Amino acid sequence: MAISFDNALGVHAQALEARVKRAEVLANNLANADTPGFKARDVDFQAMMQKAQQSVSGFEMARTDDGHMDTSADSAGGDLLYRTPHQPSLDGNTVDAQQEQTRFMRNAMDYQASFQFLSSKFSGLTKAIKGE
Repeated sequence: MAISFDNALGVHAQALEARVKRAEVLANNLANADTPGFKARDVDFQAMMQKAQQSVSGFEMARTDDGHMDTSADSAGGDLLYRTPHQPSLDGNTVDAQQEQTRFMRNAMDYQASFQFLSSKFSGLTKAIKGE
């Protein structure tokens, strides 16, 4: 019998990918903290996970007509959103470097937790395969 990694890992593999994407966006924000007119962006992690959960559970909406909205994870869950600034700078930049650093570090910790969880899942699968 073949092992279904989707069933074994659930949404955790997609969570890891979403954390990587969010890290890239947050790093870009930090790199442009002093760029006039730069608008801080972020991904909607909750929406990405909701789409991943739907695809893993099999309750994903099917598009049966060209006139229907495309609800796939690529079109709806991965879009970048603009961040609403608490206090935008005079040059129009909306990056708050301290808050971005905090978000980046939190995302890094969440990434590490997801990675450790997946690592333990693979370790368990390996032991099951070996019959340990």
